[in-house]
Amino acid sequence: MKILTDRACGRGRYAFDRADFGPCAGGTYALVAMGLTLQYGISRIMNLAYGEFVIFAAFCAFVLFTAYGISPLVGMLLVLPAAFVVGYVLYGVMMQPLVKRSGKTGALDVDAILATFGLMFVVQGVMLVTFGANYTSYSYMNFGVNILGASIAANRLLAFVLAVVIGGALYMVLARTRWGTAIRAVAVAPEAAPLVGINVNHMARLAFALGMVLAAAGGIMISMYQTFNASMGVVFAMKALIIVIMGGQGNLLGALVAGLMLGLVETFVATYIDPGLTLAATYAIFLAVLLWRPSGLFGKGGRA
Repeated sequence: MKILTDRACGRGRYAFDRADFGPCAGGTYALVAMGLTLQYGISRIMNLAYGEFVIFAAFCAFVLFTAYGISPLVGMLLVLPAAFVVGYVLYGVMMQPLVKRSGKTGALDVDAILATFGLMFVVQGVMLVTFGANYTSYSYMNFGVNILGASIAANRLLAFVLAVVIGGALYMVLARTRWGTAIRAVAVAPEAAPLVGINVNHMARLAFALGMVLAAAGGIMISMYQTFNASMGVVFAMKALIIVIMGGQGNLLGALVAGLMLGLVETFVATYIDPGLTLAATYAIFLAVLLWRPSGLFGKGGRA
C-alpha cells in the first residue's frame, strides 16, 4: 500500500487514491452531498462555500486531537452542535434577506451564488491566516484491518461506518417522521406547503443548518484518513454538487447512491487506469448524466 508522508506533521498517511478508498470515500462523499442536497433542494440555496465548512470542520478535529487529545468521535459531539448553530444563524443573517428579496425579484439562485461565493473566500481566508497553507494531517486509527482477505485502513472503515449510520438515520427521520414529511413537502411543493400549515421559512432554515451539520460530520471523517489544507474546500464542494445533480435535486437517497457510485468509479480509474484521471472520470460521468437524464438518475424531489 502506498504511504504518503505529510511534512507538516511528519507522519505516514495512507494514500487516499488507492484501492481501499472506494466505498469508504463514496460513503463520505454521499454524506457530504446529502447536506448540500438539503440546502439546495429544500432551502433553495446553492451554497458555494459548502466545501470550506467541510475543511473548517476538519481543522477543528485536527486541533481538538493534537492540542487537547480529544478523539474525532468525541470531537463530533462538540463540533456538530456548533455547526448547527452556525448554519442556523448564517441563514437568518445572510440567506433569509436574500430569500425575502427574491420574492420581488425572482433572483434567489443568482443572489445566493454571489453571496456564498464571497463567503467562500472569507472562510478560506480565515483558515489560511489561522492554519496556514501547508497540508495537515494527524494519525488516528492509522492501521490495517483484514476484511475478507483485503487490508483496509481502520480510519477509512470507521469513516464509512459513520457515514452509513448518520446517513441512514437521517433518511429514516425524513422518511418516517412528521417533521421529515414536512421537510419533503417543502422540497416538492414550497408554494403549496403553507396551505397545510407548514412554515416554509422555518423548515428551510432548519434544513440549511442540518446541511451544515452534515458538512461538519463529513469534514471530521475526511480528517481521519486524508491530508488536507485550507484551499481544498472547492474540491469537495464541486464533488458534492456533482453528486446532488446526479442523484436529483432534493433526493437524499439519490445522493447516497450517487456518492457511492462516484467513490467506486474514482477507485476503479485510480487503480486500473491512471490516478491522474479520477477528476476527469468524475466530470465525464457528470456530463453524461446531464445529457442523458437532466433531472438526475433518480429524479428531483422529496422521496427523501
